[in-house]
Amino acid sequence: MRWRVLGVGASVLVQDTGRPGWAHLGVPRSGALDLPAAALANRLVGNGPFAACLEVMLGGLVAASDGACWIAVTGAPAPVIVDGRPRDFSAPVRLPAGGELRLGTPPRGLRSYVAVSGGIAVEPVLGSRSTDTLGHVGPPQVVVGDVLPIAGETRTPAAADTPRPPMTGPLRVRAGPRADRVAGDVGKLLCGTEFAVSPDSDRVGMRLVGKALPLAAGGELPSEGMVLGAVQLPPDGQPVVFLADHPTTGGYPVVAVVDPADLWQCAQLRPGEPVRFTRGR
Repeated sequence: MRWRVLGVGASVLVQDTGRPGWAHLGVPRSGALDLPAAALANRLVGNGPFAACLEVMLGGLVAASDGACWIAVTGAPAPVIVDGRPRDFSAPVRLPAGGELRLGTPPRGLRSYVAVSGGIAVEPVLGSRSTDTLGHVGPPQVVVGDVLPIAGETRTPAAADTPRPPMTGPLRVRAGPRADRVAGDVGKLLCGTEFAVSPDSDRVGMRLVGKALPLAAGGELPSEGMVLGAVQLPPDGQPVVFLADHPTTGGYPVVAVVDPADLWQCAQLRPGEPVRFTRGR
């Protein structure tokens, strides 16, 4: 079975759970930015946890299938249209053979996840079908005219699933290995500062704008390993939260680290929206 891509909007990427374990070779982990949403979409159509789906930014996906299949859309609540008729969001939906799926613009959030029964069956690279936007490992960005192979395995969709939590909580942080590069208590400063998402944010990192954090005097740091959720502090004092396509090394100090359980929120925050931090336990 195949999907023919007729529209893509801002961005459409193939993503699964990523390719961790290759950082020593300079390969980012990649994978869906909102992992809980991608996992929910796969569960709803009966896929296993490692199936590949589509990560769609701000809607705009239009795709036609040459075979019947189950689909589910989660994450940012984009309107789901099948053959011109509105269908349920965050629920299994039958796409008939020759049917057309269209995603509208979500009223909130940034990235929606489209799972299809059987999964997107592009060729895996280093054990993953994820698109890495930094190192260009894995499949290229999906464009109009692409034909995506679908595994087409018969699966039993789930009737319901556990609803995801609302996107309202602050990001929990702990002090990082270079917390001493901030002049003061880094936790107190981060949690007491109002930040907003910068338009320059992407899958590599969520850049923040707000009152600059004061840097303590210190020389240059050698490049060192970076982890998912690292809060790096460039010379301008504006933090950057590293996301799935982050580089594996960097020279700016890591002053804090975001709890991995909260990183999905970064996938859904739009430019200009507020970002809050709280001390992690």
